[in-house]
Amino acid sequence: MTAPDCNILGILDDGLAGLGDDARQCLHEADLVIGAARTLALLRELPGEREWRTLDGALGDVPGWIRDARAAGRRCVVLATGDPLCHGIGRFLVAKLGTDGLRIVPAPSTLQLACARLHRPWQDYRIASCHSGNSGEWNGWDDSARPEHALYPLLRAIAESPRVAAFTGPENTPTRLARALLAAGYGDEIRLSVAARLALADEALFADLRLTEAATREFPQPNVVLIERDTRRATTTGRHGAKETDATECAPRHAGEPPLFGIPDADFVQRQPEKGLITKLEARAVSLAKLALRADSIVWDIGAGSGAVGLEASRLCPRGHVFAIEKNAADAANARANAYRLRATNYTLQEGKAPAGLDSWPAPDAVFIGGSGGELTTLIDAVLRRLRPGGRLVMNFVTLENLATATATLARLGAAWDVVMLQAARSQPILDMHRLAAQNPVWIVGAQAGSSPESSHD
Repeated sequence: MTAPDCNILGILDDGLAGLGDDARQCLHEADLVIGAARTLALLRELPGEREWRTLDGALGDVPGWIRDARAAGRRCVVLATGDPLCHGIGRFLVAKLGTDGLRIVPAPSTLQLACARLHRPWQDYRIASCHSGNSGEWNGWDDSARPEHALYPLLRAIAESPRVAAFTGPENTPTRLARALLAAGYGDEIRLSVAARLALADEALFADLRLTEAATREFPQPNVVLIERDTRRATTTGRHGAKETDATECAPRHAGEPPLFGIPDADFVQRQPEKGLITKLEARAVSLAKLALRADSIVWDIGAGSGAVGLEASRLCPRGHVFAIEKNAADAANARANAYRLRATNYTLQEGKAPAGLDSWPAPDAVFIGGSGGELTTLIDAVLRRLRPGGRLVMNFVTLENLATATATLARLGAAWDVVMLQAARSQPILDMHRLAAQNPVWIVGAQAGSSPESSHD
C-alpha cells in the first residue's frame, strides 16, 4: 500500500479539542480540507494556510476533487462525523478511490458515545440510519409505506431487532420516528432514548421516553436515538396514545409477538356480518408454502381481502416487501387494521381493482391471487409477464369455472402448473364430544412462467 496522501478523518462536535495527535498532524499537513460546512467551522482556528472546501450538495464531486489534489501533489483530508465507516463517507470513498493512498482515522461513533452516556452496551444494538433523504411522514400502508421512504430501513430494522441504534437527520428526527412507530401500531413496548449535541457544552440526554411523549416534543440537533422494544408486550397504540382493544379490533390472543406463521383466523379482522371471508389457515399455509418465499422476496397479493395471506407473507419475508391490492373498501379497511395489529411495515396496500396500478409495482418473486374481480385471464397474463425468473404464481379457487379458466390460460401461455385440492375439517364440540365440521374445498393452483405446454399437464 502506498503512503497515504488522503486521510478520512473522524471528528466530533468538540472539534480540535477531541482530536488525538495523529489526527492533528493530518490536519496540519493538509493542503485541502473537505467537509460539511458545520464541520469545517469547527476547525477555522487551525493555524496555517490551506484550502477549505464544503461538500454540502456536492458529495458526488468529492472523489474527483481528491484525484485532482493527488495529481497536483497536494495532501487532503476529508472530515466525517465520528467513525467514517459507520454510515459515513468512508465506504463511498473507498468504493470510488480504492484503498491505496487512503487512510481512515476514526473518532468514536456518536452512537458509541450515546451508549456510553446512557450506560448501554452497544454491541447489543443493530445500527441503522435515517440521516439522509426527506420523504415526509410515514403514514401507514399507503404509498408512503414503500421501500423508497427514507424511514423505511429504520422501521424494518426495528421490526427485526429489539434494540436499534440510529443516526437521525435534520428532517428525520426522533419526533418523526416516534410518530411513524405509532402509525405502525407500536405502543408502550417501545422506549426511545435521545442523545443530543454530544461532546458539546449543552449536551442533553432524554432517556426511556414513551412514543406518545417523544412524538409531541422537539429535541436539540444534532442527535442520535436508541430504540428498545420489549417483545413480551403487545400493547396496541394509535396516533393519540394507548387504547383498549376489543373483538372488532382483533385483540391478540396472547401477550407478546404474534406467531411468525400460522396466525389463527379469528385473530384477523374480517368482513361483518359475513364472518369468514378469509383465506383460512389450512389453505393459507399450503398457499404460502407453494409461493416458495425467501427472506427478501417481493410479493404481490391480488384481491387481498382481509390481508391474511399478504400479511403472513410479510412476516416470512422480513427483508422483502408485500404489495397488496383490494377493490372492496370495507375489506381494504380490514386489511389496514390487520396490518396495524401486526405492525407490518413492509406492506403496502392499494385500494382499487387489479390490474390497474400493478405497473407501478416492482417485478415480483411471488404472486398470490385470492380474488380476480372477473379479470382472471388478464391478471394471469400480466403476472406471468412480470414474474422474475423462477418466480411463483399461486391462486385459490372455490369454483370449477375459475379453475378451468385458470388452467386453460396457463396452458395457453406455456406455463407449468399443478393443482392441489384441499378439503380440511376442523373439530367442533357437540355435547361432551367432538365432531368434524368440513370446510369448503379449495383448489390451490401453482404456476411458473417460461415452460412449454408439454412440460405441464396432459
